[in-house]
Amino acid sequence: MPKILLIILVGILGVFALVLVVSFFANAQFNKNIDKEVSEFFSGVENKGDIIQRSDLEGLPPVVQKWLEQAQVAGKERIAAARLKQKVSMRIKEDGPWMPADAQQYYRVAEPGFIWKVRVNMAPLIYFAGRDQYEEGRGHMLIKVLSLVKVADASGKEIDQGAMLRYLAETVWFPTAALSNYIQWEEVDADSARATMTYGGITASGVFTFNQKGEVVSFVAQRYGDFNGQYLMKTWVVNLKQHQEFNGIRIPAAGEVIWKLETGDYNWYQFEIKDVEYNKPSVY
Repeated sequence: MPKILLIILVGILGVFALVLVVSFFANAQFNKNIDKEVSEFFSGVENKGDIIQRSDLEGLPPVVQKWLEQAQVAGKERIAAARLKQKVSMRIKEDGPWMPADAQQYYRVAEPGFIWKVRVNMAPLIYFAGRDQYEEGRGHMLIKVLSLVKVADASGKEIDQGAMLRYLAETVWFPTAALSNYIQWEEVDADSARATMTYGGITASGVFTFNQKGEVVSFVAQRYGDFNGQYLMKTWVVNLKQHQEFNGIRIPAAGEVIWKLETGDYNWYQFEIKDVEYNKPSVY
C-alpha cells in the first residue's frame, strides 16, 4: 500500500475513533440530563394510598367500566406515577428500514405528563438518542444523532396536541388515570367510548375500542404530525394486543402505531412492554 494511502486510512480511522469517543461521553451526558429531568418531573409526586373502589367506576360508559374491571383496578392503589421499559422497532419514513430501539417512559397522573427516552440503532455504531416530553400541558421533542448532532428540537401548539393525545392513548398502561377529572368519557357504542382530555388550555379526544372481554384493542384520534416538514392533522391509530398482568394490573403488552395517509397505512412504531412499575417515582 502506498505510504500516502496508509496515512489517509490511519487518519480516517483516527477521526472515526475520536467521533466514537466523543459520542460515548455525549451519550453519558444526554442520559444524565434526562435522569435529572425525570427526578425534577417526579418531584412532589405523592402516593396518597387511595384505594380504587368499584363505586369509583360508576357513571362511566359500561364498556369503560368493563375495561377497568378486567384491568383489575378495583381494590388497588390509585396510580400516581408509573414507569416502563419497551423493546421497539421503528422507522422514520414509509419505505424506510425498521430499526431496533430500547425505550424508557415515565408518567405522572395528578398533573399529567410523561418523559420518554429512546436509543435507536440506525446501523452498526450509528444511533440517535431521543427524548419526548409532555409537562404542564406542553410537549417537546429532542433528537440527537450520536447524542451529538441535534436533528430535531420541536415545540409548539401542534406538538402540544400530539403529546396530549399520546398521554391519553398511553393511559392504558396505568388505567386508574381514566378516572382523572381532566378526562371525560362518552359512549360511542357497545364496544367503544370517546375520551376527551382537557388540560393546560388544550383539549384533544380519541376513541378507545374494546373486545368482548373488555380489553382495550385500539385508540384512534386526529393528531398533528410532521410530514415533509409540514404539520398536518392525520388519523393516528394505536393497535393493542397481548394483554398481560404487571404488578396486579392487566394491560396491553404489545402493539403498533400507524398513520393513515393518502398513500396508505404508515406503520412506523412497533413495541413490546418489558417491564412496568407503579408508584415508584424515580429513574430506572
